[in-house]
Amino acid sequence: QVQLVESGGGLVQAGGSLTLSCTASGSRFSFPVMGWYRQAPEKTRELVATITRTYATTYADSVKGRFTISRDNAKNTVYLHMNSLKPDDTAVYYCYTPIPLWGQGTQVTVSS
Repeated sequence: QVQLVESGGGLVQAGGSLTLSCTASGSRFSFPVMGWYRQAPEKTRELVATITRTYATTYADSVKGRFTISRDNAKNTVYLHMNSLKPDDTAVYYCYTPIPLWGQGTQVTVSS
């Protein structure tokens, strides 16, 4: 059974950095597209960033210039490097691949 397992969330002060990781377990092959979504309290889930197997990336306007998505195909892992974090970035972050398959989510809290 294929699963996406996230790690790396936590509490950080505004202006700080965090890196999230997501590993696809149970799959022999890397997925063509992987991405990160986030959902803040009482808000709809929104796309944060995506990356293809050939490393093409897309970002939400709200995170451009601050977040970087990357992947290691050999490890079947995708990362989200988050810099200059703001309180508005507080959310549960979900790893995603369009099978569709979702991770369980990891909480990111940015204090002001």
